[in-house]
Amino acid sequence: MKKLIASQLGLRKIKQARKEKGWNINDSRWLESASEILGVSWEKEQKLASGISYGTWKRFLGGKHHVNDRAFQAYCQVLGLKWQGLVAEDRDISANKASCNHQDVNLQHQDWGEAIDVSVFFGRQEEIITLKKWITSDRCRSVLLLGMGGIGKTALAIKIAQSIQSNFNFIIWRSLRNAPFLDDLLAEIIQFISNKQVTTLPKKVEDKINILLKYLRQSRCLLILDNAESILESNYLQKNDFYRQGYENYGLLFKSIGETKHQSCLLITSREKLKELTILEGENLPVRCLLLKGLLQAEGQGIFQTKGLFSGSQTSWQLLLERYGGNPLALKIVASYIKDFFAGNIEDFLEVLQEGLFICDDIRILLQQQFQRLSELEKQIMYWLAIVRQPILLSQLQKNFVTNISLGDLIQALTELKNRSLIETNNDKFTQQPVVMEYTINELIENVREEIITGAIKLFNSYALIQAQAQDYIRESQIFLILQPLAEQLLFACGTAEEINNYLQQNLATWKLQPTKGYFAGNTINLLRQLEIDLSDYDFSGLTVWQANLQGLKLHRVNFSDCDLSQSIFTETLGNILSAAFSPRGDRFATCDNGNKVRIWDRATGKLLAIGNGHNNWIRCIAFSPDGQTIVSGAGDREVRLWDSQTGECLQTFFGHKDEIYTVAFSPSACTPRQTLASGSGDRTVKIWDVRTGKCLQTLTGHHHWVRSVAFSPDGKTLASGSSDRTVKIWDVRTGKCLQTLTGHHHWVRSVAFSPDGKTIASGGDDSKIELWDVQKGKCSKIYAGHGSAVYTVAFSPDGKMLASGSGDTTIRLWDRTTDRCLKTLYGHSNQIVTVDFGADSNTIVCASLDRTVKLWDVTTGQCLRNIEGHTDWAFPVAFASQPTKPILAGISSDYQVRLWKIQTGECFQTLSGHQDHIWSVAFSPDGQTVASGGADRQIRLWDVNNGECDQILIGHNDWIRAIAFHPDGQTLVSSGGDGTIRLWQLDTGTNLVINEPQVWSLALSKNGNLLVSGSGDRAVKLWDFYSRECLHTYIAEDCQGVYGVAFSRDEKAIISGSTDCKIRLWEIQTEKCLQIFEGHQGFVFAVACSPDGKILASGSSDRTVKIWDISTGKCLHTLIGHTNKVCSVAFSPDGTILASGSQDQSVRLWDLATGHCRQTLQVLRLYEDMNITGATGLTTAQQETLTILGAKVD
Repeated sequence: MKKLIASQLGLRKIKQARKEKGWNINDSRWLESASEILGVSWEKEQKLASGISYGTWKRFLGGKHHVNDRAFQAYCQVLGLKWQGLVAEDRDISANKASCNHQDVNLQHQDWGEAIDVSVFFGRQEEIITLKKWITSDRCRSVLLLGMGGIGKTALAIKIAQSIQSNFNFIIWRSLRNAPFLDDLLAEIIQFISNKQVTTLPKKVEDKINILLKYLRQSRCLLILDNAESILESNYLQKNDFYRQGYENYGLLFKSIGETKHQSCLLITSREKLKELTILEGENLPVRCLLLKGLLQAEGQGIFQTKGLFSGSQTSWQLLLERYGGNPLALKIVASYIKDFFAGNIEDFLEVLQEGLFICDDIRILLQQQFQRLSELEKQIMYWLAIVRQPILLSQLQKNFVTNISLGDLIQALTELKNRSLIETNNDKFTQQPVVMEYTINELIENVREEIITGAIKLFNSYALIQAQAQDYIRESQIFLILQPLAEQLLFACGTAEEINNYLQQNLATWKLQPTKGYFAGNTINLLRQLEIDLSDYDFSGLTVWQANLQGLKLHRVNFSDCDLSQSIFTETLGNILSAAFSPRGDRFATCDNGNKVRIWDRATGKLLAIGNGHNNWIRCIAFSPDGQTIVSGAGDREVRLWDSQTGECLQTFFGHKDEIYTVAFSPSACTPRQTLASGSGDRTVKIWDVRTGKCLQTLTGHHHWVRSVAFSPDGKTLASGSSDRTVKIWDVRTGKCLQTLTGHHHWVRSVAFSPDGKTIASGGDDSKIELWDVQKGKCSKIYAGHGSAVYTVAFSPDGKMLASGSGDTTIRLWDRTTDRCLKTLYGHSNQIVTVDFGADSNTIVCASLDRTVKLWDVTTGQCLRNIEGHTDWAFPVAFASQPTKPILAGISSDYQVRLWKIQTGECFQTLSGHQDHIWSVAFSPDGQTVASGGADRQIRLWDVNNGECDQILIGHNDWIRAIAFHPDGQTLVSSGGDGTIRLWQLDTGTNLVINEPQVWSLALSKNGNLLVSGSGDRAVKLWDFYSRECLHTYIAEDCQGVYGVAFSRDEKAIISGSTDCKIRLWEIQTEKCLQIFEGHQGFVFAVACSPDGKILASGSSDRTVKIWDISTGKCLHTLIGHTNKVCSVAFSPDGTILASGSQDQSVRLWDLATGHCRQTLQVLRLYEDMNITGATGLTTAQQETLTILGAKVD
């Protein structure tokens, strides 16, 4: 078959004809029409003619590759063109190939990160020639640029990369200055050189490196890693570790790239050789090392000339340059020094220069001499730039000073420092060269160490050694490079951590006699934390506690009374965050969670500004009003609420929905005479509300299942809704009429969003696809594929250039709206992404996940700017051991530990530690000698009740473990997980059999062990034959959405279930009929249990109550009130006289069933137990509320 390709002139004609036709490039009519011409009707036969496909259509339009002649001619006919006038001759083909190659060069992908400007560059011609030969001609796999600090390695690496960029398809430059973890670096590089095609990465670093190598073989890539010494251990000969702890896998990366055949090159700069490359390098081998020496005399003089006029003989110039080895940084510093103190006279400088110093010592002495002559303000600037570690704006720098510094003084000092080559500018930001930064940090550490030991505090109060409110990756770098070395030096000087503690306590006592505002207290706390010293009973009263990282830190009885805590960060009390949204200005963001609270946060600091209380069930969704003054929320309690975004005060409540609310949205401002909002519910309706009056203006009906998402068009005239019925509907807001129904998704539609121009709707669904719909035509114009699981959320950037999507595959993908390609994939969450939203700058997104975190991401760099993680977990399960004479209770708290309590005395006699994440379920063996626990770390642990030892760990689930139960034989355990399985474990072998069943939240076994009942998030209660694993019966209540608690009745003729519709049901096993409905709870029913005598039923609910029911009559006997948060579990004592309830308020209560009174409350010390914050300033009301929940007190 003959193949044809269009000429350059032909391509222009094709492009013009396609535009005149008016069809979108991806419109299916192109293919259908071409197929019709070739005699195959898509409408009749549902297939295309041979050779007609999107592939040949795109190749036809691109003109880079030939297509078969029949397809070529058919496409021309559809365009109304004569194909003979479009075909390229042989000479045209050659020219076309050359043009394509040129385009490929121009379209190569480059990411220079924060590479410095090298427009002013001196010499290095010989080195450039050598490197060009090694990299382009000899095709070296790895090249190491080796040299001392300040020798110009970074500048040369950038210069050589720029000069050979046409030889590479991909160029990526990254600095290792702040020591990124290899997993993060690999993810970033792989995404870039794979053209964003890699959607998920394996967990093992070896597998990630193999993926990288695959792309290094496929494309010609130049990878540049700068400052490799940052990941090396400083004293590796003493410590026997070449790499810093946690960075050992870099060696595997260097080794793999060096010894594996590929067509790319890794260029590394370092002050030290890398042992893996040393073994592989050689003059005729693909791994080479270039030791960078100093500049020649003429080049060195060029550096001096940039500083001004200097005088000196040829001999003195030669002596000077030899003295400093041609080191560019040293020459810059020396030039400034000679100009300032010797009026530019080189010979005078040489006369006073001491002999015998090595260049590094010389630079250090020069810097020391420069420091001694700096003004106090200039020194402060130098210290702060070294601490901050990244380019910083003038306004940000000014805020760090303890005392007020005028802008004029600050600018003048910065100018002086720049003239001395001690600082550099980068796009209106200020920073230092690595050598200068390293020197400054060492000076700071040495001085602070002496201050702590002598008690003469100055720098320790003037500078924050770590910035608790900084971006996460910066704070981690400060800990490693400042706080940890300081702790090590103090340990060397003092001997023990206890001796350091004594010094700190003495300094604290002295400081409190004449306190001065600053960072003294915050630094003290951070240092104690680094040394792992218990802070209990420390007294910081009356001090400024700035930049203290108090997250996850036990502060029992610590005194912060009358302290300024404005710049410190604390632990938050968050459950699962279900939605997040940026304010219109982007300076704040709001979250909502299954703790029934709306929280408002400051974007810059991560500070909690306000809390909205009022809902009594999960808050599913939130949105800001266009003016940013109001927040709307929708919840499982079927209410829509309006909140003041400044104070968190509830302004109004809208009633009308008959099921929980999944989605809310404000209409755009100034689009309609009155402000409206929309809400979508499980009752299958969308309601339009008048914001001012609270009146429901329209109820939109037409969806056949839950409405999961709504979005207004930019003009406010139409509304899009996405539903579990697999459709997207477009509504006329004024009339309530459905204008269009968009079909194409194969499963639930989870999210919809309008583009800023209103022409496109994006929808994401359980089919893992994102569909882009042409609003005017009502057709799908594009499909974005790449996620490995359901797409739960989509959002357009305010500038319309990007689309963000979040998925059950735990990733966020950023899509380019111009090219329809994935720009970047963000990794870091460990569970499904439930919401993404752009900030006003289109450069930041807020993302909430079911891993109980909310993260802020920089979409340009892919870095996580802030991570907010909660302290509390979802459930606090309880279980009784079957020992009537010595009743024992197992309870869980938020510190990932199981505690065993003696009921008669209230004594906690065992604390079982080992889980690495929240625990969801606990159960005793029939003999009461073993307790099992399982949770978010995907492990089931079996503990010996008597000695507290972990006897066995069962591993098999791939997601959270929701429920566990012992079989009556004591040799088998049943568990269910978020991975969609029920597992039957044989304890003697640790093996398991699997039942595939999604979203199982609860389990119960019959007394004889023959039957198993499960309750799941898809409404179903199922009865299973335990031994055959077959489903015998399914019980479903139509108006129920999820079942969280199940139990057998005492006679095992019925099943009890508690569900999200606030009801408890009694099901007859044989007939599948519902015998009784117990109504009275005002929130989800999370737990049910039957008393040992079978007469009483107990239930726990999100409405914070426990109810006691008469099973035979359905009457509520008692409502037990006392918990201050959700009641997640209930259990009867073996003799049936006591009921235990576990709550998210971090307590277990024991209730007397005869009287309904609380006999005892079991509670472990909370994180901030008895921490005194009386009179403390800098705390918002919301922060005070959170601290109080965690145990803080106000006298």
